[in-house]
Amino acid sequence: MLGVCYYPEHWPEERWSTDASMMADLGIRFVRIGEFAWSRLEPARDRFDWTWLDHALDTLNMAGLQVILGTPTATPPKWLIDQRPDILAWDQNGQPRRFGSRRHYCFTSPAWREETARICLIMAKRYGDHPAIVGWQLDNEYGCHDTVLSFAPHCRSAFQSWLERRYGTIDRLNKSWGTVFWAQDYQDFAQIGLPHQTVTEAHPAHRMDFWRFSSDQVISYNRMQAEIIRQHSPERFISHNAMGLFHDFDHRALAADLDVITWDSYPLGFTDQRMGLDEATRARLATSGHPDIAAWHHDLYRGTSEGGRFWVMEQQPGPVNWADHNPIPAPGMVRLWTLEALAHGAEVVSYFRWRQAPFGQEQMHAGLLRPDGVPAPVVDEIKRLQHDLRKLDLGAKTSAPANVAIIADDASHWIYGIQPQGMNFDLKALNFAFYSACRRLGLNVDVLRPGADLTGYALVIVPSLPLLPKALIDALAGYKGKVVVGPRSGSKTREMQTPPELAPGSLQTWLPLKVIQVGSLPPSVDRSVVWRNKRYRLAIWYEHIESDLEPEGHFDDGSGAVFHTGHWHYLAFWPDETFLLDYLESIFEELDIETMRLADSLRLRRLGDLNFAFNSGPEALKTPAPDGANFLLGGDEIEPRDVAIWRN
Repeated sequence: MLGVCYYPEHWPEERWSTDASMMADLGIRFVRIGEFAWSRLEPARDRFDWTWLDHALDTLNMAGLQVILGTPTATPPKWLIDQRPDILAWDQNGQPRRFGSRRHYCFTSPAWREETARICLIMAKRYGDHPAIVGWQLDNEYGCHDTVLSFAPHCRSAFQSWLERRYGTIDRLNKSWGTVFWAQDYQDFAQIGLPHQTVTEAHPAHRMDFWRFSSDQVISYNRMQAEIIRQHSPERFISHNAMGLFHDFDHRALAADLDVITWDSYPLGFTDQRMGLDEATRARLATSGHPDIAAWHHDLYRGTSEGGRFWVMEQQPGPVNWADHNPIPAPGMVRLWTLEALAHGAEVVSYFRWRQAPFGQEQMHAGLLRPDGVPAPVVDEIKRLQHDLRKLDLGAKTSAPANVAIIADDASHWIYGIQPQGMNFDLKALNFAFYSACRRLGLNVDVLRPGADLTGYALVIVPSLPLLPKALIDALAGYKGKVVVGPRSGSKTREMQTPPELAPGSLQTWLPLKVIQVGSLPPSVDRSVVWRNKRYRLAIWYEHIESDLEPEGHFDDGSGAVFHTGHWHYLAFWPDETFLLDYLESIFEELDIETMRLADSLRLRRLGDLNFAFNSGPEALKTPAPDGANFLLGGDEIEPRDVAIWRN
């Protein structure tokens, strides 16, 4: 169930067999290689050097290791850029993004697609049946470094064609976009440029369609690679490693062309990137990470795949090099993160990387080995982890049914990125706040796409979906459980217009209220919400509601903030952690679902008949297990940065 990312091209060949033996001895079974190796595989046009990769695959295979081979398209080599410079992406300032790092290509470029198909076909034919290879990774981290949106000249003509297919006539586009505003009417699709370099912000509908177009380019590019590999390497799985805190393309559409989606887990770096956390909280969590940050992504990506299959392809094993601050993980956290991923249903957890590089942009990024080839301290945690895994039979377990479903999608992030209406409105933080509150109450949570089957869930939470797809409305129409809807839901049409019935749009079928005015708040403004005689701080966002419903909670000016009718609930503001804990706890009491207020650093997870308790804090905590629990790991008290597991 463990893997590692390895770069044999970085090290002398005489070292490879030693590395392979050490990996096998450590209990590692899966090794990802090759995703950045194009310049060594093809040092010049049609001059290939397969010798080293053949040797690496044979060496790993002889050690009993199974290989995930990457297509090397994240790093097109210099000779290729020189020959075909139209491969490069262009930034918003109208300048090509130069060679010298990675991901320096444009998804739309016809030349790039031709070269991608060429290298993928050659590799798939050569290695498609290699006995060491059990799967493929397509590319690496699509969209990293803000590379989904490209403003290259060929993107303009492709975007125009995309718009013509979508709208049919220019009159329909003008009406849908509302180009009458600021006299932006078009007479022909050929007049439409890319939404950049305008004096002030470009038309929001123009920007939204360009984002949709750009997401489609990522999906079709990925599909092209998948089809080539699938044809020439049958019975091997196909994957891609997605990222955390990233929503620039439609990940569910991407996953439809994969056998298993993977993601790259760096809890300390993600915690440092705020997620709505204040400075004091981030300081407290600096060496452990937020206890929900990795879990949120596990559940998010598990819900992205129709079959629920996911891996962690890159697990942080030490300090990283890319966050604002890069502390060393507290002892025990890498083991905890690994067990946590497995508890959420990950099939494999793979560490990045095997050996820390002494050169290049990532030389400050830790690995399982130090740059001198000596095991890093984290190896002792993995040895302990292997001892733990021998006690458990996790491979046969499936994720326990969850009582709660959170509905989220990528397109909502695009909408709020285009029109945030307040610099602090970050949908990632709002979604995470609802998820974290449910976890703090000791519950399993599923993260679902709009329109997913809601059967079996007692509570569905829609933190904020500005655009409400028909599939979601249809799913909610037959749903009998409770629904909590957050602010700004139903506030946009597909054309980025205000719905004629106002927000929350078509949800007014069940929620008889209208949002007639909205406001965003700077951090310096101190306002509050009163609910059940308790006062909660109001920040970031609030709405004025017109409704015949009697509010359950009020703003400090007396207007309604919390509404309820039947099994529907609406929050007309951005809720803080304290409010969410109290409010959701009251709903679970009505549903007769048992909850518990966990300590800040304690979280629970159920997998099959196993219960996991994770203590990411610096102090020992009492295990919330019933009397007489059959412990497989740990006991009545969980040590700091440790895990307890018991059977039902």
